[in-house]
Amino acid sequence: MNKYTVAVLVKNQFGVLNRITSMFRRRQFNINALSVSETETSELSRITVTFGGEKTAKDQLINQLYKLPDVCHIKEFTADGSVSCELLLIKMKNEPETRDEIQAAVNGFGAKTVHYSKDSIVFSLSSDSQKIDEFINLMRDFTILEICRSGAVSLEKGGQTINQTINY
Repeated sequence: MNKYTVAVLVKNQFGVLNRITSMFRRRQFNINALSVSETETSELSRITVTFGGEKTAKDQLINQLYKLPDVCHIKEFTADGSVSCELLLIKMKNEPETRDEIQAAVNGFGAKTVHYSKDSIVFSLSSDSQKIDEFINLMRDFTILEICRSGAVSLEKGGQTINQTINY
């Protein structure tokens, strides 16, 4: 099964997210990650969706999304043609016997300490999904108390923007 990342530029209105995600549900796609936010203008929102499936079904989904009245533009991202980033917050148990090893891993991955208490330490890491997965797997050797990660956000490399994408 292939993995895809698609950005959907939509009108920033009530119910649009539900209509978009319902299209994924009706087409039986499982959404692996979802990120939504306003764009450079408050009239538009950008929905970035990561999901898996077959190419033909993905192409049909994109064609159906274009038929929704709130959809302005859609851009599919490739690893070579885009920059993607995800945010991880991970809360670890603060134990004296593992603190140095955890800190060495945190330094090695470029994560930052964002909260420290006698019971726990919260780290943040902003990177691509693969590096975040690797960091989490390394941290599994210690006591993870909680994990929260955002969906991927992606931008196309170069000067073109999603607003310049041709609708089909």
